Parts: sequence; structure tokens; C-alpha cells
Amino acid sequence: FEALAAASLCGFTQLMTGARPIWQQPPSTSQRVYFANHRSHGDFLTLWASLPPALRKTTRPVAGADYWQASRLRRYIGERVFNSVLIPRNLSRNQPNPIDLMSDALTAGDSLIIFPEGTRNLGDELLPFKSGIYHLAQAFPQVEFVPVWIENLGRVMPKGAFIPVPLLCTLIFGEALRIHEDESRQDFLLRSRTALLNLAPLN
Repeated sequence: FEALAAASLCGFTQLMTGARPIWQQPPSTSQRVYFANHRSHGDFLTLWASLPPALRKTTRPVAGADYWQASRLRRYIGERVFNSVLIPRNLSRNQPNPIDLMSDALTAGDSLIIFPEGTRNLGDELLPFKSGIYHLAQAFPQVEFVPVWIENLGRVMPKGAFIPVPLLCTLIFGEALRIHEDESRQDFLLRSRTALLNLAPLN
């Protein structure tokens, strides 16, 4: 049933957003962390739905636990359909560290979808990256990090909207990168953020 629900959600998402993936390199079965700009609650579903079906099976979106555990239905979809890595936003001693949760998924061989800005960005500029993407790259230097620019989804699903606005949404998958040996946190964050910015269409 979960596979049918996932296929139905993907089909609905592609129909409503007109999501069109553009790959600068062919899709790969290599273990990857897809990192994208974040403008809408629909970002991770649109990105996940744009992956080839074989890749979706091993790719887990990283999402806020507070939202996806707010009801029984959301919990079922988040945990059973998307197989999300649910991250607590308000950290305490009783909650697991988000980096540990993501590391466990990568150790198990899964790929991830993350949003290194850390929160939805309703402005025009890309926010500075949080350090989590660096810690993952440092701990898993063999994993490829793929920038993905999501264009127009903030207009398709603006804040507070329940019905999508019919606009074409484009996802540009850039070239994979890996952390360099002895690369500093500041340098990696700048390099990965620049790689993502370079995919943004010129206005």
C-alpha cells in the first residue's frame, strides 16, 4: 500500500506543479546527498517525485518532526510512505542529534534530501548554509553531494496556500561534488552554496 500511495503522491505532485527535472549529469545510483534551496513545504516532495523511481526507493527526505508528527496521517505519510528522516527542531537532551540521525541513514546506505539553509526562505537571496552539510560531508567523504535548484515552486505553492497555482516548476540537478581532503568548514560551505547558486536561472 505504501508503494501505491507514494506513486499516487508523485503523480499528483508532477501534475499540479508540472515539475520538469533537468540533469547536468545523468542520474546515478551512487549514494548521494541532494541539497536544495527551500521556498515551500512542497520542496522535498517535488524533488523526491522528480527522481527516477529506482532512486526514490533509496532516497530519504530530511524533514521537521514537529510537522510530520503532528497527526496520525502525517506521521504515516512521513514515516511509511516517504521513509523520511524526521529531525527535531527544538533540541533537548532527550532528543537525538540531527546529524546522528542523518549519519545513521547514510551508514545504512541510503541517500538523503536536505535543505542546508535550515528553514524556508521567503526572500530572494539564498540564506547562508548551516554547518550540518559540512559535518555530513566530513564524516562521509565518499558520498556525492548534488546541488538542486528548485525554480518557481514558491509561486506554485505560496505560503498559506492549499491549492497550487498552475505554473511550470523546474528542478536543475547540478554536477556532484565531494569534500576535499582537509577542506575547512567555511570553504566547503562556500563552495557548495556557490554550486547551488550557479544553477539559479538568470532573471
